[in-house]
Amino acid sequence: MKTLIIERVRTVAPKIKRFDLKADDNGPLIQFAAGAHIAVQLKDGSSRQYSLIDLGENLPYENQRYTLAILWEEDGSGGSAYMHSLQVGDAVQVDTPKNDFPLIEDDRPVVLIAGGIGVTPIISMAAALKRADKSYALHYSGRTLDGMAFRDELAQLCGDALSIHSDDDPEHRLDLGVLIPTLDKTSHIYVCGPKGMIEAVREQALSAGFGKEQIHFELFASPTPSGDDAGEGFEVEVKSSGEVFWVPQDKSIVDVLEDGGVDLVYDCQRGDCGICQVDVLEGEPDHRDVVLSDDEKAAGDVMHICVSRAKSKRLVLDL
Repeated sequence: MKTLIIERVRTVAPKIKRFDLKADDNGPLIQFAAGAHIAVQLKDGSSRQYSLIDLGENLPYENQRYTLAILWEEDGSGGSAYMHSLQVGDAVQVDTPKNDFPLIEDDRPVVLIAGGIGVTPIISMAAALKRADKSYALHYSGRTLDGMAFRDELAQLCGDALSIHSDDDPEHRLDLGVLIPTLDKTSHIYVCGPKGMIEAVREQALSAGFGKEQIHFELFASPTPSGDDAGEGFEVEVKSSGEVFWVPQDKSIVDVLEDGGVDLVYDCQRGDCGICQVDVLEGEPDHRDVVLSDDEKAAGDVMHICVSRAKSKRLVLDL
């Protein structure tokens, strides 16, 4: 963990604050590539991940600060409330930058699609593409025009490559069914935003003839349900050992199996990386990821155990 100091705080849209952080010794920070994030430690010892923003304001080698933009969520899990309570001079503990959403370095065209606060990693991608003198298009959508952060900065950064869409302007609302079929089928598509947007982009792109390897995405918030949305608890049987575990409403399959000593491979715990995919031998999964296609979810023979749950009373997993 490294100690960073809040150097500047600005409100950039209703409920969204921008934070500029510097090292406590004013030294250089570790460089990061577009799509990277840092984990910020909260008071209770848990952490939240936030995308690092590169607005093209500094040269690549001038890593004197990290920039974050955080939406205050009234019904969130506490991370946004903690971050919004911070003031200039406060110290936070952060992990080394990590990148689960990198730009692919090849000659294919690039289309960037952002929804709401999901614009944060997309900004860095636009800056990196401009710096590399590579052609791209950025479609940025929000519920209201006033609620969309960094519009002016993106207009300056992207110029004609930027298209702004807002739900409160019917003439400029983002219509994926119209947009996706017009795109060059060789393009890489990068999308970050709400789960519904990501799923819609994937389905539209796959239907239009894009390959899975061309569609890259990241959720800006965990889709892990709680309360009534979590459904009832259920049993999970580990096929290799015959052990049976009870998964309550407030824990994921990964949480329960790892606590029980089962060796697992996983990463994002948001349902967007696909690393925790396992085969389902018996039972009906309740899919809550954004990795599987509709057909794959309907087949029910694989699932992502970091977020998905069960519709049946028991699942038998090939672990």
